Amino acid sequence: MSGRYLSWTSGFGRACGVLLDAIVRLLALSRINPNALTVMGLVVNTYAAFLFGYANSVNQRHMFFYAGLVIIGSGFFDLADGRVARASNKVTRFGGFFDSIVDRYSDASLFFGLLVFYSRGNRFFYVVLTALTMISAIMVSYARARAESLIGLCKVGFMERPERLVLLIIGALFNRMAPVLWVIGVLSTITVIHRILYTWQRTTEMDTTARAA
Repeated sequence: MSGRYLSWTSGFGRACGVLLDAIVRLLALSRINPNALTVMGLVVNTYAAFLFGYANSVNQRHMFFYAGLVIIGSGFFDLADGRVARASNKVTRFGGFFDSIVDRYSDASLFFGLLVFYSRGNRFFYVVLTALTMISAIMVSYARARAESLIGLCKVGFMERPERLVLLIIGALFNRMAPVLWVIGVLSTITVIHRILYTWQRTTEMDTTARAA
């Protein structure tokens, strides 16, 4: 039974990969700018944020569920922009920079939508929790970017953007956003601390080597 299940899931995964490759080829032939796909991803995530903010105690379950589906849809643009850039030979340093900036706005927009939702419901504690979670999530990316400007590579930690989006999707689809915010906030903070300690260790080693030389 497990063999059939693995065979089915692997076949489904290959089919999705073939479909994505076909779409990427079509987009590359259309000469669309990969940065435009990045912006479209931001627009889709902003709509998900609107659904979060529009929710209330009556329609919360439905609005959150729709928002989760929209976030899943936005994942296509996250997957496609880089692939289209490579397929159309339009990979640029600015493209990577622009993608990172837009991703931060996309992340912040989702948390902003939740801030609006909790504010409209007069749930002050969760307003504070969402704000702290948003700050911690953004600091994960900032800590890596700042560290890599000093030591070249800093991928330690486990609460990256894909993990955060998966958790937000789960929280939205199953209407369990409060525990998801706790998980993202705590694990993001741990990841930031891990990256600070790792960067401190590496820079100390580099400084020691430089002084010895």
